[in-house]
Amino acid sequence: MLESVGALTGSPWIYAVVAVSVLLDVFLPLLPSGVLVITAATAAAAGSTTVASAGAAGQVTEVPSLLALILCAAAASVLGDLVAYRLAWRGGERLDRAIARSRRLTSAQERLGAALARGGGILVIIARFAPAGRSVVSLGAGAAHRKVKEFLPWSALAGVAWAGYSVGLGYFGGQWLGATWVATAVSVLALFVAGALAAYFMRRPAAEAAAAASAGAAPTTAS
Repeated sequence: MLESVGALTGSPWIYAVVAVSVLLDVFLPLLPSGVLVITAATAAAAGSTTVASAGAAGQVTEVPSLLALILCAAAASVLGDLVAYRLAWRGGERLDRAIARSRRLTSAQERLGAALARGGGILVIIARFAPAGRSVVSLGAGAAHRKVKEFLPWSALAGVAWAGYSVGLGYFGGQWLGATWVATAVSVLALFVAGALAAYFMRRPAAEAAAAASAGAAPTTAS
């Protein structure tokens, strides 16, 4: 896989492939967009990727591929979030019923609404690293009709943070371990660890809320 992506990184098509993969994984969380970004960055660590652009004086300048990968992945992430957000906003009664049947979506919708209202959209950033968390948050924000100015800045921060982390893992893994499958595997493992931690922090508030509700509903005895 590394050799195939390494060959692909020699052409501008790698950015189109990364963009499409990251854009679509908000709807298809099983797409290995993070693995693809890491593999491309690992190949870039070997100096296999550069992007040529025309300078102001007509000279050809070299733009670091890592920067292009980060910008491409972050932009596609934000665009995918907005598409899911708008679809959920216009989803109608059928989507509302589907969300009402999903405890995960309902809980995320409530917590996200409260977090955005307090200006604490850090939940959006954490969710970007959790498996399917991006989908849950984007759909939840749209279905709850949260204002785009409340959601978009946090989505942009989440996209940049995720893209920078993924590219950084691939690049430094390639620098330290060489552009091999071992470097890619270690970097992907680090991405999964971050995802597991993000999923834990997303579930923790829900568990605490459930425990508090149970304690409040417990009968009390008069002294």
